[in-house]
Amino acid sequence: MDPKVSIIMGSTSDLPVMEAAAKFLNEMQIPFEMNALSAHRTPDKVEEFAKNAYSRGIRVIIAAAGMAAHLPGVIAAMTPLPVIGVPIKASLEGLDAALAILQMPPGIPVATVTINGAQNAAILATEILAVGDPALHEKMMKFKEDLKKKIVKANEDLSQVKYEYKVG
Repeated sequence: MDPKVSIIMGSTSDLPVMEAAAKFLNEMQIPFEMNALSAHRTPDKVEEFAKNAYSRGIRVIIAAAGMAAHLPGVIAAMTPLPVIGVPIKASLEGLDAALAILQMPPGIPVATVTINGAQNAAILATEILAVGDPALHEKMMKFKEDLKKKIVKANEDLSQVKYEYKVG
């Protein structure tokens, strides 16, 4: 089984956040890989990874980084594959990482999710893959329907909460 999604993080200290992406991809039965590569400490390995990802079967890259957060942009500069950036809350409440990932120059896009938004990155990666995969599209339809059911149930539960001046 070859991976279709690559989860890359600047450091294994990002793993507690990025596990949410791994869990979602696992639930969706999408083969993935996880690696720690640093745009600053292992630039040669980042370049080798980015330039060879497509030929290895990777179709979407999720790249997480904190602080200066150059990793997603550096990868995006070296591959035509979609790159989804996950800003990690490491300093400045993650705003430095979010801005670094968001502010890419024309021609080098990085889709960016919320700070520590690893699950949303995996959902977006799944949606990208589902465009050409009817079975995966059906899984995503079910996932979205389940989200709706959770909110409907939560609203029903909320109607049972009693307060003296609550109407309805």
